[in-house]
Amino acid sequence: MVSRRYLRIKVMQALYAKKANANEDLASGEKKLDQSIQRCQELSFYFYSIFPIIRNYVDNKLNERKNKNFPTEEDLNPNTKFVDNLVIKQIDENKFLQSRWKELGINWYQQTDLIAKIFSEIMKLEKYQTYMAEPARSYKSDKELILAIITEVFAENELLHWFFEEKYVHWFDDYNEALLMVYQNITFWKASQEQVTISPLLKDPTEDTLFYKNLYRKTIENWSTHFKEIESKLQNWESDRVIETDMILMQMALCELTEFSDIPVKVTINEYIEIAKMYSSAKSANFINGMIDRLANELKAQGKLNKSGRGLLNQSLKPMKDE
Repeated sequence: MVSRRYLRIKVMQALYAKKANANEDLASGEKKLDQSIQRCQELSFYFYSIFPIIRNYVDNKLNERKNKNFPTEEDLNPNTKFVDNLVIKQIDENKFLQSRWKELGINWYQQTDLIAKIFSEIMKLEKYQTYMAEPARSYKSDKELILAIITEVFAENELLHWFFEEKYVHWFDDYNEALLMVYQNITFWKASQEQVTISPLLKDPTEDTLFYKNLYRKTIENWSTHFKEIESKLQNWESDRVIETDMILMQMALCELTEFSDIPVKVTINEYIEIAKMYSSAKSANFINGMIDRLANELKAQGKLNKSGRGLLNQSLKPMKDE
């Protein structure tokens, strides 16, 4: 399941695109936002699909060795622990994943070189070498290997990054989020499950969809008003000198402060500081922190910071951890 921070980032990107294409209507922009969020889960299905493909690649190589002219004892009786990995078997036999692979047309038939290179990286892992050398077999060790492959091979693999970015340019931003979804799902799987659970994209589809759609709509609806409020706080700065991403993040933050009564002020401040660290300049986080803090304090003094329910928590205007 994706985080609220991820949804905020997607809204930020959609707003940036909207500014670049001012003639685009709200409905079209919102539809593109929906699609960009849904495609994160599509990327996770690709990640799942790699494991059976690698397993098949290894199995074929082992069979080739058996059929060569002068096979050795090792060729005839190879170590099949990886090929028999129970977690890969669960992935391959999951009916939900099978249907999504078919629907999305996911296949790796013309990517033999890429699969070979990925497996060569897997073979270098100390975890893989220990796993293959250990004669005992267990579901626990099978799962630990798959999780190690995700964190130590997939996460940093430049070829995979390039491959997916070529398929869909925005998958560069979705890569880690999609991989985390796969990792978290596999963590909770058990040997007794014939059909493992694949969690939905959103924790609460209704609530989370309303969150990102309202954040997108209301930021646009209040664009001019919030721009003026931010501009009035730019001490010794002209608004056109502010990085566009910073301006968008501040307007989104101001929208959350005034339109989302259930989100605590500290959560809003913290979230936009963290996003600024990821997507803006080195100085943006401190700049945005100071600006949002001043705006929040002014709204509170004017009685315009109307928080209720969970939004009443942690009213001190200092950053906190992700909600």
